[in-house]
Amino acid sequence: MSDSETPEEEVRADSPAASETAVTDGPAEASEESRRGLLIQGITAVLSFLLVAVPSTLAGIFYLDPILRKKKGGGDEEGDGGDEFDGFIQLPVTLDALPEDGQPVSVTVKDTLDDAWNRFRDVPVGSVWLRRLPENNIIAFNSICPHLGCSVNYRSGENDFFCPCHTSSFDLDGNKTNEVPPRDMDSLEIKLGPDNQSLWLRYRNFRGATADKIEL
Repeated sequence: MSDSETPEEEVRADSPAASETAVTDGPAEASEESRRGLLIQGITAVLSFLLVAVPSTLAGIFYLDPILRKKKGGGDEEGDGGDEFDGFIQLPVTLDALPEDGQPVSVTVKDTLDDAWNRFRDVPVGSVWLRRLPENNIIAFNSICPHLGCSVNYRSGENDFFCPCHTSSFDLDGNKTNEVPPRDMDSLEIKLGPDNQSLWLRYRNFRGATADKIEL
């Protein structure tokens, strides 16, 4: 100890002043550690949430996309009929393929179907009878008999529609001609396309064995 230092200016490690300094520094360091720990816990919680939420959200979108996918043009997203033809199916025949004398023509209806994550194009979903009337008016009938669901045929000799299962018969306008069927043949909405040649059909099935035309 130099002559300039006095005993009062020395602070011994075991003195009350040293103890007070140690006590004063301790809480500050503990508080800083506590804040740092809370920050790390917060960041960890956020990252954990993101690791769970993001994959779950993507999986949900992937799962629901086929279910929520909107069908256009009778189920084909590539239909070119425009909004006026949403819900219609373009038939594989044109106006010129139908006899001008009104003779019925049977046409298979094919649609694009979505089954969960799969898409199937040109799947046969039914058949219809088409007739061309004067001034290019077209009428369409579902070929399913409204009696018990058999297929209705066209008889050229009798010039009528006939179901061989239970002898239901109808005239060419679809009106029933005996008492076997509970109602007339089920007519369907059909339109000419913008080119005045393509045929667009709103295909529907209906409940059998009832006098009322109830869509399934």
